[in-house]
Amino acid sequence: MNQVETGSPDAGSRRRNPKQRDSVALQKRLRLAGWAALAMLVVFVGWLGWLYLYELPSFSQLREYKPQLVTRLYARDGSTFQEYYLQRRILVPYDRIPPYLVDALLSAEDRSFFSHWGFDLRGFSRALAVNLMAGGIEQGGSTVTQQLARMLFLTRTRTIERKLKEVLTAIKIERAYSKYEILEIYLNQYYFGHGAYGVQAASQVYFGKDAQDIDIHEAAMLTGLLQAPSRLDPYRNIEGATARRNMVLSMMVDADQLDRTLADSLKVQPILLMPRIDERGTARYFSEMVRRYLEDKYGVDALYGSGLQIYTTLDLQAQQSAERIVQENLANLQNWFEAHHDSSDTNATVIDTILEVTDSLGAIVTDSVGATVMDTVRAYKPLQVAFVAIDNATGDIVALIGGRDFDESKFNRVVQASRQAGSAFKPIVYTAAIDNGFKPTDIFYDSPIVLTLGGKEWRPHNYDNKFLGPMTLRRGLADSRNLVAIKLMGADRSDHAITPEQAIFYARRMGITSPLAPYPSLAIGAGDVSPLELTAAYTVFPNGGILVKPRYIIKITDRNNTALEQNPPQREEVLSAKTAYIMTTMLQSVVDEGTAGSTRWRHGFRWPAGGKTGTTDFAVDTWFVGFTPYLTCGVWIGFDDKTSTGDTRSGSTNALPIWSQFMKAYHEGLAYRDFEPPAGIVHVNVCLESGELATEHCTRTRLEVFREEGEPTVPCHLHEGGVRKDSDPFGPKRKKDPTRVRF
Repeated sequence: MNQVETGSPDAGSRRRNPKQRDSVALQKRLRLAGWAALAMLVVFVGWLGWLYLYELPSFSQLREYKPQLVTRLYARDGSTFQEYYLQRRILVPYDRIPPYLVDALLSAEDRSFFSHWGFDLRGFSRALAVNLMAGGIEQGGSTVTQQLARMLFLTRTRTIERKLKEVLTAIKIERAYSKYEILEIYLNQYYFGHGAYGVQAASQVYFGKDAQDIDIHEAAMLTGLLQAPSRLDPYRNIEGATARRNMVLSMMVDADQLDRTLADSLKVQPILLMPRIDERGTARYFSEMVRRYLEDKYGVDALYGSGLQIYTTLDLQAQQSAERIVQENLANLQNWFEAHHDSSDTNATVIDTILEVTDSLGAIVTDSVGATVMDTVRAYKPLQVAFVAIDNATGDIVALIGGRDFDESKFNRVVQASRQAGSAFKPIVYTAAIDNGFKPTDIFYDSPIVLTLGGKEWRPHNYDNKFLGPMTLRRGLADSRNLVAIKLMGADRSDHAITPEQAIFYARRMGITSPLAPYPSLAIGAGDVSPLELTAAYTVFPNGGILVKPRYIIKITDRNNTALEQNPPQREEVLSAKTAYIMTTMLQSVVDEGTAGSTRWRHGFRWPAGGKTGTTDFAVDTWFVGFTPYLTCGVWIGFDDKTSTGDTRSGSTNALPIWSQFMKAYHEGLAYRDFEPPAGIVHVNVCLESGELATEHCTRTRLEVFREEGEPTVPCHLHEGGVRKDSDPFGPKRKKDPTRVRF
């Protein structure tokens, strides 16, 4: 017999029964599974720690979070007239959010908000059970803090990793902010539809109110929109929005935040929405001018998301008045133009569309070689406008219109166009003369002259193709006699004249920067200028010789109300007060008795005012620029391609009516003011034929304005003893008027 070695280790194993062997094996597997689970837990916890520390936003990022805000443009009265944004958001602090809006939010989204630490396991389980019972999504499983975490820092991708990140980020947010700060951020961040981010923007869009002024049922409707702002859009789905609002009211009752009786009464309240407004805003050419400036200086990101506050010079009432008056008059002028031009006139029309020609059966007509016969449809050219009004005291642009339709053309003709000024440039020539010793009573001949310029003859003429003989400078300006202005600027090489270079010098002093050539034609506005710079130059007259630089932005602040820039009025003395006053009175003659007289007898504008019409050859450019003690306004009418506006048209027929109607509306209710003469100015009764002191025998006299040092002292030599003496109107030592001068 073989003996068994009792000391062998396999002996015990061989003696164990199968059950014992299975139990040992199970214990081994359990130990291995335990170690594996522990290892997985360690890895999972380590991964969570990695996520928490490195892949989630840091505490500094959380604290430095800055939402995108609306850039708002404010008018003079503090009202908003334009906004720029990618997300229309206006911050509102927590203390200005009504408590029932917070109650509605938490009743519908997170009832245990004030007790959890970012993640609510009980709430998540309850929502899961409700959704399983309903067979759909009835309650969300995320807390308000989780929703905020997802909205600010995460995507909406439905993965386990994203959900874990959401929970961990929510925990971080709870550590970085108080509960009230979280609610404030949430209610300023969430999207409510129609471009409105945050409750302030939403309250304004839907109800035309600030958030602090909305009612309970309106707060419930806004809360309801958070679930699906597009599907529940009250403008398109009022039934769905109402049903969701009522559900939120019921949730407030269930959460003991609202009395049931009150809730029932609120459920029958109709939702009264603000009419959909034109989100393009008003004063669009003005707004675009501001937008371009902001984009150039601060960049696109700042413009559309940093919450800049732009305080502009725009007077909304004046702007709206200007837009109405301009549109009415422009329509009338367009109708006149079309009535006086045939639709086939290629000078008055442009090709609008090209159509295939069809026969009576609708078949396309072809020519002999099989090509489709095409027909062109022509449309009348659109008449354009530039309008700008400037406050004399500050240089503020209070109203601006850069064209007939911003949607058709964004080209701002007030600041970007360069057009011939015509006779509207004459006041600058006269200013140079008056400042160099000329008097309003100086006599010049309105008579023909022929100049040779560049080898070609130039025969300047007047608008009416007439020549009226000797006249004072005042009358020459009032009646816009071209030959007087041309001779005043030295076209006859008289000693009694200024030079083109002097005229350009004064133009530069008065703020005109456009290139100007020193030719005789400059006297009648052959140089191109922008409507803004010409209008700004005219403000020197009512300002007593002070040029105030035009401005359209007063100040800019950031989201924290810190000033980024401030633009106080910039004033510079460019003329003597005496010269400015004398020119003001001469330009008053244009309005009271000259080419702009219709502003008085037709339009009934009675305020003290001065100004000048301007009409270039064939009425291509038609102007009126004028002022009162308060305001200077410039109007240009014409076609972009320099088509004639009509042989019988002029600045007085095209531009002056707009100016007159606007100024009449603007001055309603203002305290009466007149132009005050400065020290050293005297008024003397003179003879209009000689420019000397009037006698009892002079039949045409005027109370004229002079400097003290330049007032006439000699009685009229033409009417001594009541008998007119033959005399050279230019006076002693002055050349007679020539008929031909060669340059």
